[in-house]
Amino acid sequence: MKFNTQLTLPTLLLGLLAVAIPFTANWHLPLLDGLVVRCIENGQALWLLFGAVFTFCYIRPLSCSEGKKQFWLWAVVWWLVLLGRSTSWGRDYFPEHPKLVFRAISVVLIAMIILPVLISKPLRREMVRRFREEPLPLWLLVITVCTFLISDTVEHHRLLGPLFLHNAHYGDLIEELYEVPFMVGLFLINFGIMRRDKHEAYSSVHVGKPQLVD
Repeated sequence: MKFNTQLTLPTLLLGLLAVAIPFTANWHLPLLDGLVVRCIENGQALWLLFGAVFTFCYIRPLSCSEGKKQFWLWAVVWWLVLLGRSTSWGRDYFPEHPKLVFRAISVVLIAMIILPVLISKPLRREMVRRFREEPLPLWLLVITVCTFLISDTVEHHRLLGPLFLHNAHYGDLIEELYEVPFMVGLFLINFGIMRRDKHEAYSSVHVGKPQLVD
């Protein structure tokens, strides 16, 4: 695994946001009976849906070479799984439906993550290749992982929770706010990998083409 240690402006801004989030509880912001949290949750759901659609449209996995095609289709499914998990597999928007429906949705989506890894040799090869060769942005990866862990810590009231939750009344807000830099960081990492793939594909098409001489 390779790491890119360059500190970019988006990474710096996400880091500053992560540091500032716990202090929002000290500002005594009105929660409007949960409306603020629900708006953030809806925005996150739209962002995750955007991540899936953007990945599919930008990289066009069906036109990629063997291995890359399976990898990027798998990446699209990951966005859908995150969307499903974020919305309790749809229960948040359709609470009147039987729980069995949402259980079935979760099983199908999770199966679409696990089964391709087990049955697709090109996908496994591509995953191994990327693990060895893909240069990941170190600081962006650290912030993305840390904000996810902090959100989980606040949600489940783990030992370090009080470091990030200064007022228990704002627990849901802090949890959702920490998921914002996590989701943005995940998209930026994904976009960086897609952009390199696009550049490599463009270079491979144009390399060796004869130059026109006036």
